[in-house]
Amino acid sequence: MTNDPRAVPPAQRTLPAMLQRQAGLFGSRALLRIAGGEWTHRDAAQVAAVRAGALAAAGVARGDRIAVMCGNRVEFLESFLGAGWLGASTVPVNTASMGPQIEYFLANSEAKLLVIEGSFLERLATADLARTGLREIWVVGEAAAGAWQAPAGVRVAAYPKGGEPVAPAAVQPGDPLAILYTSGTTGPAKGVVCPHAQYFWWGVNSAEVLGVGADDVLCTTLPLFHINALNTFAQASLTGGKVVFEPRFSASGFWPTMRASGATVVYLLGAMVPILLAQPEGEGERDHRVRTGLGPGVPSAAGAAFKARTGVSLLEGYGSTETNFAIATAPDSPRGGVMGWLRPGFQARVADEDDVELPAGEAGELLLRADEPHAFASGYFNMAEKTVEAWRNLWFHTGDRVVRDADGAFRFVDRIKDAIRRRGENISSFEVEQVLLSHPGVASCAVYPVRSELAEDEVMAALVAREGAAIDPAELARFCEGRLPYFAVPRYIDVLADLPRTENGKVQKFKLRERGVGPQTWDGRPARA
Repeated sequence: MTNDPRAVPPAQRTLPAMLQRQAGLFGSRALLRIAGGEWTHRDAAQVAAVRAGALAAAGVARGDRIAVMCGNRVEFLESFLGAGWLGASTVPVNTASMGPQIEYFLANSEAKLLVIEGSFLERLATADLARTGLREIWVVGEAAAGAWQAPAGVRVAAYPKGGEPVAPAAVQPGDPLAILYTSGTTGPAKGVVCPHAQYFWWGVNSAEVLGVGADDVLCTTLPLFHINALNTFAQASLTGGKVVFEPRFSASGFWPTMRASGATVVYLLGAMVPILLAQPEGEGERDHRVRTGLGPGVPSAAGAAFKARTGVSLLEGYGSTETNFAIATAPDSPRGGVMGWLRPGFQARVADEDDVELPAGEAGELLLRADEPHAFASGYFNMAEKTVEAWRNLWFHTGDRVVRDADGAFRFVDRIKDAIRRRGENISSFEVEQVLLSHPGVASCAVYPVRSELAEDEVMAALVAREGAAIDPAELARFCEGRLPYFAVPRYIDVLADLPRTENGKVQKFKLRERGVGPQTWDGRPARA
């Protein structure tokens, strides 16, 4: 049996088949190091079978969903693999989520069981679990005493350490493996239904772009609740390599961590590179084994400076939760400053508002589709209309405006949709606006992105006070902190007499973006530094 993932028959592009196949190929080779556990490739299949047994004993069956709100620790991967082995789906929950968001994810996904770290339990105090289908909660680690009381009908238990192993379910490549929530723009977050084969192809494509082999050590500080980190496990599993998950990103500790792990491949987001470059130069930036890294969204100048200081070339690329690693650069790419070139197995089109393809050099929306079955997400969970809208005319509409150059390279221009990208997270302006409008002093508001010094977006809000009310921006920010993830709390707040509007009353956010940050704007960074 040779290890050529592209030669794997379509029926075997499932998580259980992948784990069993790679266990036979790589056996006792090291696969994983994460807080709470170390596995070989053979261990992974055994862990999945045991965790699937524990889930089945709790009443989870094929087709069900379990939610996981957990940091980068072994219980996350145990639950993810166990659910996939059983034919159930995992719903990762961003660990920055507060009660209202957690309630929405649980209700929309119809999850039966929640695996949650004890330190996050108190967040459930502001979630109405009676509006969800939740039946059981498994608590990982210690919970704060008296932080939260479970409602009637929801059983709370410590995370089971073992279970009776069960045989893998006869899952199909198109069966759902995970539901990953991505922020909406004009409505609540959408649950992206990721089938087994999509996860398989994420691993195949990412490993090919990075040149991952059996002797590589992949190390990431990114969170497992996003596809970027989650698919590093697939990369290591498919190639016979090893993956190390670190708890969190630390600018001062990044290079010591990479040296200690023996990392050869690293994973960074756009804003992380300027943060690392802001650190004092030192010998540790060269004293490592890292040969390459993935750095989507890293500014070209920052990428060049990073290579000069560290010797590490960062590869650029494009892929969304709904799609796959469809566009990428390579170590020998003829030029930088682009997202890259189309990869084998995908089709791309730059189109106008009627989906008509535009010539090279003209900006339009990036549309994508895959040649292989189930290599993209199958839609948005419980959102049929949004699914049809995004996949209309048999192309996935990314919502990103790009240009295709004459040499086939794709360049990012901006976002068409009203979304904000900050700290590696997509933020829904709609969701932030709903929280602001729940404040008794706010009559109307608009939330939009402005650029920061870290080559990413900052969240800005323009507000109109209710008659007779006065808005204190600092107090309003504190109000948001208990109701929004930290990265979604507006940094900038303007209090205006009115918002610019069209003749039919629609807020003209482009005028607010052009206006940007002014001398009258409240800046929350000094207050919350």
